[in-house]
Amino acid sequence: MKIAELFDVSGKVAIVTGGSRGIGEMIAEGLVSNGVRVYITARKAEACDATAARLSEMGECISIPADLATDDGLESFVAEITEREEKIDILVNNAGAAWGAPLGEFPGHGFDKVLNINVKAPFMLTQALLPQLRASGTAEDPARVIMVGSIDGIRVPTGDQFSYGASKAGIHMMARHMAHTIVKDHININSIAPGPFESKMMAFMLDTAEKQDMVAASMPLGRIGRPEDVAGTVIYLSSRAGSYLTGAVIPVDGGASTHG
Repeated sequence: MKIAELFDVSGKVAIVTGGSRGIGEMIAEGLVSNGVRVYITARKAEACDATAARLSEMGECISIPADLATDDGLESFVAEITEREEKIDILVNNAGAAWGAPLGEFPGHGFDKVLNINVKAPFMLTQALLPQLRASGTAEDPARVIMVGSIDGIRVPTGDQFSYGASKAGIHMMARHMAHTIVKDHININSIAPGPFESKMMAFMLDTAEKQDMVAASMPLGRIGRPEDVAGTVIYLSSRAGSYLTGAVIPVDGGASTHG
């Protein structure tokens, strides 16, 4: 039982949605740098292409820009993946959105947008790619689907993120339900629940050194997340080391979810 073999993901094929920036980019870089052929997708083609070009300097990263929250975007993305790959070993559903407004003033369209991007789109994409996931999975090495939830789906969110917290709690349960349903197909589905990491979504809390210090001080481990924290968790879940885990929610949050 050698560590290099236990955590080896080289030669696998992965998709990372929302892979052009933030946590998605951190995950994509971790996979690419460890020998995985990674497809990243995001709504903004220029940003998606630029990230893929950067990551391709350390491995193989392919940009397929798409808006997966729309039927047309989902269909075109799945069609292109199907043309390129018969098997998908790892699907990381990371793309997400947030919306904040006070209770009593929260707009319906804001709630719909967050639930559509954060819950419906990952479900529909996973469903559409079941043939490629089934083709990859075996009893010894299942295909892996990793949903990127949030500690705000475990604890009560700060501020007015009513739809965001509900969506992340929803994706945690949806992943467990799907994992239970297709476990015999040799597809493992798990969720990770990140705490604060540097990303556009967290920019309002981390856009100055002072704010970063305040957030870090509020964390039980005394810091915000680093790229290797989230990439390492995804690599674990995607490797032989994580092959016996399905239907789980793993907080990657520096202990924040243990404090309310």
